[in-house]
Amino acid sequence: MDTKEIMALMDHFDTSHAVCLKIREGNLAVTLKKAEAYPKAGPQTPGPAALFTAPASPQPEPDSPPEEPGADPDGAVIRSPLVGTFYHSASPDEPPFVTVGQTVHQGETIGLLEAMKMMSEVPAPFDCVIEEILVDNGTLAAFDQPLMRVREL
Repeated sequence: MDTKEIMALMDHFDTSHAVCLKIREGNLAVTLKKAEAYPKAGPQTPGPAALFTAPASPQPEPDSPPEEPGADPDGAVIRSPLVGTFYHSASPDEPPFVTVGQTVHQGETIGLLEAMKMMSEVPAPFDCVIEEILVDNGTLAAFDQPLMRVREL
């Protein structure tokens, strides 16, 4: 983990609801703790979910019909299987794995996630057409964060 990655991690941790985070990579150990474990009373702006916890599932309103499991109101999405930096291509000199409007088949690589110096391919879970790429190249993606909006074929 280099200084840039640690600084980015600190920024994300600072805006999250997490109060303690410990990461160990080889001989390097990073521990982040917030001075106040609980927020002060009063109006606050909500921050993003903690980086290393799964987001809470929203509860349906009593008047609304129950949603199908896995249904997404904006259509189908491909979600991040882990926390990591998302890359559109294998290297800066290569073209992106997918572009908007492209048809991809189940199992084809749509991007890469780097976590702890390990690169993991993100495969398309089903045949689909890429409608929108939701994560910028080189940005940190949280667990279960939507990466791409797609139309299932």
